[in-house]
Amino acid sequence: MPIRELASVDGEIAPTRESTLSLPDDGLYRGDGVFEVIRLYDGTPFALAEHLDRIERSAAAIELPVDRQLLKREVDALLAEHGPGDGQVRIVLTRAGRRVVLVEELPPRGATVRLATVTYSPSVILDGVKSISYAANMQATRIAVGCGGDEALLVRPDGTVLEAPTSAIFWVSDAGALRTPSLEAGILDSITRAQIVRELDVEEGQFDVADLNGAREAFLASTTREIQPVARIDDRELEAPGERTREAQAAFEAVLKGALAERAQ
Repeated sequence: MPIRELASVDGEIAPTRESTLSLPDDGLYRGDGVFEVIRLYDGTPFALAEHLDRIERSAAAIELPVDRQLLKREVDALLAEHGPGDGQVRIVLTRAGRRVVLVEELPPRGATVRLATVTYSPSVILDGVKSISYAANMQATRIAVGCGGDEALLVRPDGTVLEAPTSAIFWVSDAGALRTPSLEAGILDSITRAQIVRELDVEEGQFDVADLNGAREAFLASTTREIQPVARIDDRELEAPGERTREAQAAFEAVLKGALAERAQ
């Protein structure tokens, strides 16, 4: 059943389609702002504190003031108005000082995903920032779809594997090690990625795409995807899901179950 989509703009709650944003705002004009997306499980946000931590870090990196306590109150008020249901919460902070919080439907996801590699140069000045300047990421996805994939896998011009536009990538190397790019490669500090790294034995580093090309299985990890097996990278089929992917799924489910039980107490 579709969820009721609601928006809070500077604390004013209304149906999303009836909500408005005052102009001028360089958030719209120049993509100058930050955002977060938080998964809702029956109305309960998962890892809310971690997402608020990250939006504070992102905002600080671009010198954008943020009142965390006010933002938290507005998230709580919107979720109280919405009530139970699965979905996602989107938080957007713009250069003009607008605070936008939305309850949205989850994007559709398949049981597996096909990736196409796309050459991409990260902007060093925005490393670690979840900026609303996402046009390059979205274009990378369109390029991947044009190549027969479902999603892009970003690779630096020097061949270093990065991430998908909205997800972290993990793979099992020829030697059997579970690997993921390190933050130093220029990727986002993914909250789901961090949970998997904490729970499992994972090698982090700056890996060449040749290492990924020898992988027998891989998966994406993100707030909305959770753990999604990769069925193909470019023209090469992978085991989906493989043993380590199922291990990651089980580990994430255990973390999720524990966190939701703790919030319910």
